[in-house]
Amino acid sequence: MSTPAADPVGHPLDDPLARERTHLASSRSALRAMREDVESLDIKDVTANWVNAEVLARQIDERIKALADLSDTPLFFGRLNYLHAPGAEHAEGAEGEQFYIGRRHVHDGDGDPMVIDWRAPVSQPFYRASKKDPQDISLRRRFGYTGGELTAYEDEHLMDPAEAAATSKLLQQEIERPRVGPMRDIVATIQPEQDEIVRSGLGGTVCVQGGPGTGKTAVGLHRVAYLLYAHRERLARTGTLVIGPNKSFLHYIEQVLPALGELTVRQGTVDDLVAHVEVRGTDEAPAAVIKGDARMAEVLRRAVYSHVSIPTEPVMVVRGSRRWRVPAYELEAIVRELLDRDIRYGAAREALPQRIAHAVLVQMERSGEAPDDRVQDAVARNTAVKAAVKAVWPPVEPEKLVLRLLTDAEFLAAHADGILDEDEQKTILWQKPVRSVKAAKWAAADAVLIDEATDIVQRTHSLGHVVLDEAQDLSPMQYRAVGRRCTTGSATVLGDLAQGTTPWATRSWDEALAHLGKSDGVIEELTAGFRVPTDVITYASRLLPHIAPGLTPVASVRENPGFFDLRETAGTAEVVAACAELLRNEGSTGLIAADARVPELAEALTAAGIGYIDPGEETTVDTRLTLVPASLAKGLEYDYVVLDEPRAVVDGEPDERTGLRRLYVALTRAVSGLIVTHTAPLPSQLA
Repeated sequence: MSTPAADPVGHPLDDPLARERTHLASSRSALRAMREDVESLDIKDVTANWVNAEVLARQIDERIKALADLSDTPLFFGRLNYLHAPGAEHAEGAEGEQFYIGRRHVHDGDGDPMVIDWRAPVSQPFYRASKKDPQDISLRRRFGYTGGELTAYEDEHLMDPAEAAATSKLLQQEIERPRVGPMRDIVATIQPEQDEIVRSGLGGTVCVQGGPGTGKTAVGLHRVAYLLYAHRERLARTGTLVIGPNKSFLHYIEQVLPALGELTVRQGTVDDLVAHVEVRGTDEAPAAVIKGDARMAEVLRRAVYSHVSIPTEPVMVVRGSRRWRVPAYELEAIVRELLDRDIRYGAAREALPQRIAHAVLVQMERSGEAPDDRVQDAVARNTAVKAAVKAVWPPVEPEKLVLRLLTDAEFLAAHADGILDEDEQKTILWQKPVRSVKAAKWAAADAVLIDEATDIVQRTHSLGHVVLDEAQDLSPMQYRAVGRRCTTGSATVLGDLAQGTTPWATRSWDEALAHLGKSDGVIEELTAGFRVPTDVITYASRLLPHIAPGLTPVASVRENPGFFDLRETAGTAEVVAACAELLRNEGSTGLIAADARVPELAEALTAAGIGYIDPGEETTVDTRLTLVPASLAKGLEYDYVVLDEPRAVVDGEPDERTGLRRLYVALTRAVSGLIVTHTAPLPSQLA
């Protein structure tokens, strides 16, 4: 490993750093020219109508945005020198090539590449090549930037056995670089084990178990970017979706994909997916657990299909002077055949009049007539046929069905028999009658039940790929809701079993994948910690035997152990003082506290003249402190953290195990330093 001085001087021809800066300037000029070429396109004479013009104009606008040159974002971060031409046979005398690796492809006026997209096959050795497996790379160069300016480089000669393997200083600096604002991409620091997950194929589902700071969220987002690169046409048709735990988290990650040139990925929460009704109520934990149980799917299926009745009367169809009679036994056979096919309730209801009409057409043909499809459609619309369908297979409104299950004890008992016991049924029944769907105070779990019932009636649209982050907090019924959105596609599931803080938290990833409908998914584990300092993760890992026995602790690979301090305090004034102390450092600071403690701390910060923002809001140069309720801390990161009253964080949850998991989350949000302040004794599990 060789690292020249960060600011060498000399003639440009003799100065490698100057030559790299020249290439950066030329690449920026080329990117600007690419953008100007798109901006100058005239589409007036190439579109057939206004609809095509609108679509093409939108595509051009997205292309212009994707070609934006962000001044503070390096255009390239590495360089590869191949021994031979990539993809060619390693023939003697074959000349190698040099490629600059960056966030997007850039070419010059002749179409020759100046920067290669990090997702291209030729870029892969930048992440995976090693001394043991150089992958035909003679030199890997990393670049260091300050404020968007190229200020250093670092070389690794992979084919030179005399050069000892060493930790990249620039890589460490990039990982530990202070951050202000939303989450950024990690294309310059992706590790080999992360890259394998990022580049896994579209056809398979991948579940990533990763402790704090292992980069699982970044890996999931970069996998989306890679799949859009490798399968753009297919995913453009089918769509992609990133699902996060809450709006604050989604706001935190929303700039990662646009920074990589990807602007078409939707983001949302599970609640957004199932928003059939307005959620205005809350459930007690026991009721929410039962409603989230996968057994409810069978209760709902029974309730929906209970509306089907076996015909006991024939159908008489009058056409002109002729009457055609479909006997009850034949109608029964049609209905039973549709039930046996196990198709959606609504699809079967749409098929039933056509089946009855077909039975009439068979009689017409036997009598010598020659009816066609138009006659069959007319028979299907016949008043008698429509009346028979309504009686036998009536329409079902999912909202009304779920409302009846939750308010009608007899209806629930009839369809939960053998599935839910009497106590469980009583737990989910509403105590007060409700006049209508609109008047009901639906809870979040009720909306998921309605989504399940809706899918039983009519198939849910499937996307090409779904990323599900912080998945450990989902109930089985929520997994099913997500799985419906990728029945014909694939998924990336991200989470940490140790951070499950709901009463229905995931017990195993095999079980989660089964509920998702992806039992063949591959489970990967990330155990190398890049973001959380050694001293911090070591302290937090004391909780693992109590919250996730058997889970592999995260091992920090950072050379910098970070800053960690335990302080017994006399009150909030010392907590505020700790915040002021950390704000003297560069970067962001988070004050994390039990939800009930937040108002008191907010008042103390205001009195001290320290400005703060809420989770999800963007930090500024003047306001770098975020006041974070412990319930919203999951998935967020700050350079420095003050954690207030661990005992209060634990006591704020319904049970100790959930409280300890919430504390584990709060303890692992710091990237550079953590101060734990407490007046009450610390939980014994931290001793």
